[in-house]
Amino acid sequence: MRAILVVNPQATSTTAGGRDVLAHALASQVKLEVVETDYRGHAQAVAHGAAREGIDLVVAHGGDGTVNEVVNGLLADGPGEVPALGVVPGGSANVFARALGIAHDPVEATHQLLRAIEGGRSRRVGLGRADDKWFTFNAGLGWDADVVSTVADRRGKQTNALLYVRAAITCYFRPPHGKLPLTVRIPGTPPFEVRTAFISNTGPWSYLGERPVHLNAGTSFDTGLGLFALRGLGLPTVLSHTRQALRAEVRRHRGRHMAAYDDLPELSVEAERPVNFQVDGDPVGRRTRVRFVSVPGALTVLV
Repeated sequence: MRAILVVNPQATSTTAGGRDVLAHALASQVKLEVVETDYRGHAQAVAHGAAREGIDLVVAHGGDGTVNEVVNGLLADGPGEVPALGVVPGGSANVFARALGIAHDPVEATHQLLRAIEGGRSRRVGLGRADDKWFTFNAGLGWDADVVSTVADRRGKQTNALLYVRAAITCYFRPPHGKLPLTVRIPGTPPFEVRTAFISNTGPWSYLGERPVHLNAGTSFDTGLGLFALRGLGLPTVLSHTRQALRAEVRRHRGRHMAAYDDLPELSVEAERPVNFQVDGDPVGRRTRVRFVSVPGALTVLV
């Protein structure tokens, strides 16, 4: 088996020593090449090259941004006969890895990956596509994208949940582009207006430290997309749904100012003026319209 290990040295919990241990362990079972990323988009370029060269496995060692780049590189020419994906967490949240049951600790995750390689264990996972971008767990427009954009320039080794909480409070009271209305269009359903929209490919898709945040409990890698949207951003509404999101026993949110759908094959979100747009926790600019599509069984992941 030929494999490439893609390492983001700037990710929160990656270290040179950890990289060497991981590389040594993998090299005992596969013919390995190690690539350290040194610019935005580097991981995507490496994964795209791996797909075209017929590499068997690409392992992403970094945070969710690194995983997203690798996935977009692997699927740049569309789903099909592309390398399998392996993940060894190295970020602060590692949402995709947690959703797959991959250990948060890099050493433990490495052992899981080695056992998967040895035993040939893998699963096909469905992904989401937002226009020209693939996403593994979440995308959104509005408040959450404002938060991601605010945090983006400060991320690095010191990234933690508190940084996101502070950004969320700041963006709530001082939204960078105002609280613009968004129009959601779901085939077969009348369009409706919301103030922020979260599109999920699995759940939970966010963590405050070790605590999962639940919005679409019926969404998984084996279903269509989930939509959670708020029609208003009044403080009582936001606080009510924040409390519900943090309660593990809540299967479905309740509230008059909420719209929630599970297992959607597609939907689109529109705005009158450009608003921030995020994919898997990374800002990808501003848009006036994004079409979201569920792609079942898009990728093989070793778990």
